[in-house]
Amino acid sequence: MDFTLIATSTFGLEAVVAKELKELGYDDLKIENGKVTFEGDEMDIVTCNLWLRTADRVLIKMAEFKAESFEELFQGTLKVGWENIMPQDAYMHVTGKSIKSTLHSVPDCQGIVKKAVVEAMKRKYKLERFTEYGAEYKIEVGILKDIVTLTLDTSGEGLHKRGYRENSGGAPIKETLAAAMVLLSKWKPEIQLADPMCGSGTIAIEAAMIAKNMAPGLRRKFVSEDWDIISKDLWNDLRKHARNSINNKEFNILCSDMDGWVIKTAKANAKKAGVADYISFQKLPMQDFSSSKKGGFIITNPPYGERLGEVKQVEQLYRDMGRVFSKLDNWSYFVITAHEKFEELFGKKANKNRKLYNGKLKCYYYQYTNS
Repeated sequence: MDFTLIATSTFGLEAVVAKELKELGYDDLKIENGKVTFEGDEMDIVTCNLWLRTADRVLIKMAEFKAESFEELFQGTLKVGWENIMPQDAYMHVTGKSIKSTLHSVPDCQGIVKKAVVEAMKRKYKLERFTEYGAEYKIEVGILKDIVTLTLDTSGEGLHKRGYRENSGGAPIKETLAAAMVLLSKWKPEIQLADPMCGSGTIAIEAAMIAKNMAPGLRRKFVSEDWDIISKDLWNDLRKHARNSINNKEFNILCSDMDGWVIKTAKANAKKAGVADYISFQKLPMQDFSSSKKGGFIITNPPYGERLGEVKQVEQLYRDMGRVFSKLDNWSYFVITAHEKFEELFGKKANKNRKLYNGKLKCYYYQYTNS
């Protein structure tokens, strides 16, 4: 079956997701705010869920139409062939959002869509009531400026849920954002990589998984694994292919943090991710970080000073970072922070920076390259 698929993303990462899709062999990509649209089938749903590192979810785009009344919303939804995808016992979970649209009551829109989907299901199954005890099918109705987009979520939990991070530090970074930071840095395994404020180890773990060519979704389950339209054999075959794609590269990433508890947590996360042999962990304040190596990368997510009383402490940390990093011989550094005066405190203007979002926080990814 052919589908229009959508890989959703955090704002600022659309081009990174598009590059990943191109490297997986997809073309004719349509890049918009927060999403990349492309064509695919059941195999592509499985492939993208297993392999996309920086996307949030993989959705099936079911329909797009204009609706300024509940009747138009109902009729537009009814035209969709829901019964061709969902079995009669499908658990139909409808979510919604509405921005700058005539139909602004999201609960009402959800109710109308659910009613229309049930009516569509009656066309095939000839039932008046559906038990909904089966696999989950999460339908989203999104309305922007009166244009309705109906989608089915194939991922379930967000793709940042890799399955290796049960515990985290005080201000964890999403796995998808950490992977994007590594990809944007253009780091290669032959270059020394360090994170001197590693927290729960997410950046180092994502870097190691990239270097080993480990599919980020290999250790987790997806909601569409329970769907009848995608065979269990397909999931098994593509997981087996992903396991066989892991390479034998040897490298070592340096991870340090002043908090001994988070170092223990980072070690446990790395072990669960299957990359513990490629990361060295050490309890060490950032101020004591040093390296005699010529050339290397630092990719890090320091504290932002968002909490009351932390601002002066964090600003001193940024000054210390400038002093410590400047002593490294021919290294590049990549730092994400929400602090507006980072460059001034760090003491050096970045070669370039990129606006990204860490959750709802607007941040900048400062990139200091030695070339």
